[in-house]
Amino acid sequence: MGSGGDKAKTDVEAIMDSLGYVNIGLPQQRSKNSVKAYIVTLLSVLKGVRELKKGDTLVLQYPLKKYYDFVVKHALGKGARVITVLHDLGSFRRKKLTVEEEVKRLNLSDAIIIHSPAMQQWLREHGVTTKLVQLGLWDYLSDASPASPVPSASGRPRLVFAGNVSPRANGWLYDLASDSPDVDLILYGKGIDQTRMTPNIIAKGFVDSDTLIAGAQGEYGLVWYGTSLDEGAGPLGEYLQYNAPHKLSLYLRAGLPVIIWEKAGLAPVVKELGIGITVPSLRGIGDILHQITPDQYTAMRRNVSDVAKKLASGHFVSKALKECCNDE
Repeated sequence: MGSGGDKAKTDVEAIMDSLGYVNIGLPQQRSKNSVKAYIVTLLSVLKGVRELKKGDTLVLQYPLKKYYDFVVKHALGKGARVITVLHDLGSFRRKKLTVEEEVKRLNLSDAIIIHSPAMQQWLREHGVTTKLVQLGLWDYLSDASPASPVPSASGRPRLVFAGNVSPRANGWLYDLASDSPDVDLILYGKGIDQTRMTPNIIAKGFVDSDTLIAGAQGEYGLVWYGTSLDEGAGPLGEYLQYNAPHKLSLYLRAGLPVIIWEKAGLAPVVKELGIGITVPSLRGIGDILHQITPDQYTAMRRNVSDVAKKLASGHFVSKALKECCNDE
């Protein structure tokens, strides 16, 4: 979900702006001309570094491609404090650099905002010694509000999934539909395979996030990656053990409790906040859902509503930034 990553970064910028932080680079812009984009980014980096002074706090969103080491070292050289907001680990998911290279890079920061307890443990085990602050959930800014729930026409529980719905990207969706005919799958995204459609798949096509928040009808949002119904398999599935999926926050903003793998990095957060259920596998998910009482589900939706208000206000990023600035 590249777009999800962009949304997370622009939301962090907006939250920082509301807290009084100043963007010392050039305004965000997109360019299809790679040379022009490189020059604009370089000028932005140089401009930002030049304006830093002793006592400033510099917040960087990571990964920052080629410029991270350069910016951090110059900032520290000027006596500024550096906080890194970690979106993605290049050594873990994309294998763009070695673990040792990434750890050395991250240790330059004074503090790092990370995703989960499991990510903290992984970073510590691999040599990160700097201050780590857990985010918990990505905030999700939007003016949209969830619609009032509408009961399922089929009487079956409805599971919402937003993202690429092609068999190549998320073939497990079609396996789930066949495995659990007692649930409906409401799919928002491109790539539906008409040849693998079953009566319990409702394909809605791609919609933007505001439309999804305002119009998603279902009982749960599915937070699942990989190639298997039984676990987070494959590189993306394994990464679910550590990261905080932006999609989870989107479901909460849409008013939906979530279903997440019990070994996912955010499973403890989902349990603690009472905003969904954690499962060892998606097989037989209908049986699990039928055991949840109406009172239990109502309580979950109430908790989701409370957390969604925090996501809409930038609560989690604001809290993490403040914690980074509190000296131990």
